[in-house]
Amino acid sequence: MTQEKRPLVAVTIGDPAGIGPEVVLKAVQSEKVRAVARPVVVGERRLLERCAAQAQLPLPLWVDLDSPWPASAVGLFDVDVPELDLETLRPGTPSALAGRAAEAFIHSACTLIREGRVAALTTAPIDKRSLRLAGCPHIGHTELLGDFFGVSDPLTMFITENLRIFFLSRHLSLSKAIELLSGDRIQDALVHIDAALRLLGFEHPKIGLAALNPHAGDGGQFGDEELRTLAPAAMHARDRGVNVSDPIGADAIFHLALEGRFDAVLALYHDQGHIASKTRDFHGTITVTLGLPVPRTSVDHGSAMDIAWTGAANARSLELAIIEAAKMVR
Repeated sequence: MTQEKRPLVAVTIGDPAGIGPEVVLKAVQSEKVRAVARPVVVGERRLLERCAAQAQLPLPLWVDLDSPWPASAVGLFDVDVPELDLETLRPGTPSALAGRAAEAFIHSACTLIREGRVAALTTAPIDKRSLRLAGCPHIGHTELLGDFFGVSDPLTMFITENLRIFFLSRHLSLSKAIELLSGDRIQDALVHIDAALRLLGFEHPKIGLAALNPHAGDGGQFGDEELRTLAPAAMHARDRGVNVSDPIGADAIFHLALEGRFDAVLALYHDQGHIASKTRDFHGTITVTLGLPVPRTSVDHGSAMDIAWTGAANARSLELAIIEAAKMVR
């Protein structure tokens, strides 16, 4: 791929007190990443330099976004966060300061998208504790991005090898997720997933619907949500042209998808899908947000405050996320 065909991918550094700056520094210098994308790091240069020195990492050859782009260079959009005192910031410790900086980096990347200066977005992990301390009204990336772009319900998809997982709900308690389980929500999600998969190139997508209860309720012996809510929703989705299964036990459906039975699975709550993907390949799982103005990908791990800025963080998930964003642009 020639340099001119490599799309510009904005890469935010996440919570500055977590492993985000470190994994970004590692990932954007990967030859595999630079072969398919021109990464543009969105963060503060002073902070990146301090992280590189502490974690004993090389700094890339930085280039301004609008400057000529040598093949070995990495773009840098330097975000000035006036209150970000590097002497006060403590790697490994959530804080309001870190939360405000993370939010500023995300908003700066969104501005680049809105101005048409980048073709995709990849995000390093933020920390919900820092966001909460900063008074941010949103709990995570998806909500922040949806609010910025006016998208009320963007779709989240996980990719692990050939396993694709969508989520009916994510950042809710299990009791709340079950309380909000409804036939209309499931049916609408299945229709949106079908449309998203078609946009991604699947002509006749096959979707597996994960059950809530053990053995899909076993005819109502272990709960009746499958009989009362899930199966009727699947039937109505099929009436709308969606090729979806009846509810299948979560202990089997992800294995069936890996075998090729389904192109994607709809998980009903956070851990149901996360456990499947992360057990398969923890460092190889990425998340994709669909429904935004540009493709957005991210890592499927947290800010790992316990190893922040030590040089020990694994950047493979972020590398794969940037590569997937570039592929989605093409």
